Amino acid sequence: MNNEKFNFDEMINRRDTHSVKWDQCPSDEVIPMWIADMDFKAAPCIMDALKKRLEHGVFGYANVPNEFYLSIINWFKRRHNWTIKQDWIEYTTGVVPAISAVIKAVAKAGDNVAVLTPVYNCFFTCIESNGCNALEVPLTYDKSTYSYSIDYEALDQALALDKTRTLLFCNPHNPAGRVWTKDELVKVNDLCLKHNVTIISDEIHCEMMMPGVHYTPFASISQEAQDNCITCGSPSKSFNIAGLQAAFIVSNNTDVKARINKALIEHQVCAINPFGLEAFMAAYNHGESWIEQFNEYIAGNFSLMKEMMEKEIPNFHITPIEGSYLAWIDVTPTGMTSAQVTKKLLDDAKVLVNDGAMYGKAGDGFIRINLATQRSVVKEATQRIINAMK
Repeated sequence: MNNEKFNFDEMINRRDTHSVKWDQCPSDEVIPMWIADMDFKAAPCIMDALKKRLEHGVFGYANVPNEFYLSIINWFKRRHNWTIKQDWIEYTTGVVPAISAVIKAVAKAGDNVAVLTPVYNCFFTCIESNGCNALEVPLTYDKSTYSYSIDYEALDQALALDKTRTLLFCNPHNPAGRVWTKDELVKVNDLCLKHNVTIISDEIHCEMMMPGVHYTPFASISQEAQDNCITCGSPSKSFNIAGLQAAFIVSNNTDVKARINKALIEHQVCAINPFGLEAFMAAYNHGESWIEQFNEYIAGNFSLMKEMMEKEIPNFHITPIEGSYLAWIDVTPTGMTSAQVTKKLLDDAKVLVNDGAMYGKAGDGFIRINLATQRSVVKEATQRIINAMK
């Protein structure tokens, strides 16, 4: 890693840039703290790679080079001690298309796909679009610590059902902010092996860790886990390059990988554009210093919001954040539903957040706030929320 310092406080006007986050706001008065993308410029290494590619001037169909695979292999070996072989990797346009294609490859219409809720809302659409049933297994919520854990007994019962053949897992977990420990992953894996259930692990948030927190790739915990787990990932979320459309799938099962490849072709998500390739490789080859400083900055944003809210609106119970840049807040002590709080914050505070109900039944009563923005914006939005709720 180099010693370059990155300025995450730099304000960047994203309005009128066809930004989903900013240009879908009801008015220019509204601060968007909803959809999960950042308000920071991409890392300089990514900008340099894209500029070089732009200067070439020809943007035809892109061939995925050997360097693409090596960037993944080297990154995960270096940072997470996970050894991946090149012939385990498939490429695609994004993690959501990857998840959908993998479900198509390993599940049948009418099957249950178990999910630990509250969970990323696109899990439900991926499952349902493949004719499967989303089987919600609520996480255990501790109201004394505002934290989450896995209900292994409930998961065991769900996986034991005849039609449950797949577990769609989120590691780290969105929106609850948990980064699962190795011991927790081992217990989940043991239950899946017990019931012959395949694991699909979405690990797109894996580089965004709070200080002192360690991420463990699910497939790295044992050979048995590697054999039974299909991993979907991308640097897109960590490095704010989601719009460039590049992701990967890892499976060491030759038959499963062939079925995934067939599903990618059927879904027409089997190509990557030339800019996505360059950004992807630059992030994994040269982006380590940037992501480390980003994580420190997000930790500061979370601490600021938490301190302000705990002092002024203690009936907003903030879940401890271990990974991602998403704050998950229990608003049930306000006596309002999460939909009512979300509407009040938009109408009165002019702050747009996510209603937790969109993440499954277990998310009702919570809101999700995106902290991947400049600290001054976090401070302003938090103060608006405080003023509206007091």
